[in-house]
Amino acid sequence: MRAVIQNSVGGPDVLVIADRPTPSPKAGEVLVRIGAAGINPVDGAVRAGRYPLLGEPPFILGWDISGTVEALGFGVTDLNVGDAVFGMPRFPKQAAAYAELAAVPAEEIAPKPKGIDHVHAAALPLAGLTAWQALIRHGGLKQGQRVLIHAAAGGVGHLAVQIAKACGAHVLATASPKKLGFVRSLGADEVIDYTKDDFVDKARDIDLVLDTFGGDHAQRSLKVLKAGGVLVSLLDVSDATRAEARVHNIRVERMSVEPDRAGLVELGKLIEAKKLAVHVARPFPLEQAGAAHAFLATRPIGKVVLAI
Repeated sequence: MRAVIQNSVGGPDVLVIADRPTPSPKAGEVLVRIGAAGINPVDGAVRAGRYPLLGEPPFILGWDISGTVEALGFGVTDLNVGDAVFGMPRFPKQAAAYAELAAVPAEEIAPKPKGIDHVHAAALPLAGLTAWQALIRHGGLKQGQRVLIHAAAGGVGHLAVQIAKACGAHVLATASPKKLGFVRSLGADEVIDYTKDDFVDKARDIDLVLDTFGGDHAQRSLKVLKAGGVLVSLLDVSDATRAEARVHNIRVERMSVEPDRAGLVELGKLIEAKKLAVHVARPFPLEQAGAAHAFLATRPIGKVVLAI
């Protein structure tokens, strides 16, 4: 099979096409013929050596997949050959999604949502599960609450806005000037241009903040949260910020996304109910994985995908 490998850490040019043996599914696994593989910021960080999740190269990047079940490992009874599936298997271990085939745990994938193709389904799992787990599992989001979502036009942010709206929340969202219209189209109730306005001056009585920036964004977000509110951060939160949060009776959750079949099913239901749509900025062929990584670094609206 063809796969994108890297033999050293570095820039996008370290990603090259190579032939690799077809993997065989072990007990509890299925072999998936991958129709598309999503690309996420964590992929670029691992490629560059900034986030050594996979150790030293050589390795194959990628976690987001959508494809068709090609073979079943021993003991798999709830999937069949030919089923269309999607998911984020093995994260943060190697899933080797930048390839034509991958052997993955059956319990970490779910039926692909009806009505969307593999490119859009592959764009959903990691970003969608991050948003879902942040808002629902860690944030305890409830109908009628006021939610502030930072970087609302990004991969996680644009899905978080829609999930929060589907849950009946009042959504405030930050974005850059060129992305304000897109964020409004997602259903955000209030949109803040972070290059012109300070969100601290615009947001009030917030129940839940989803912070995708880290740094002083986390500490400054405490100023807009009400007592009993929740700050969910995708990045590390300083001890000083945690201490300040305790003084104001604010709960701080530092989260990392996990494989979650139940969460995938819920995302699929929202997709099929047309309450959630994943925006794909651009698909690239497998051979252009390096170009896809370079494009992602320009911070486009939505997601970047390898169409395999």
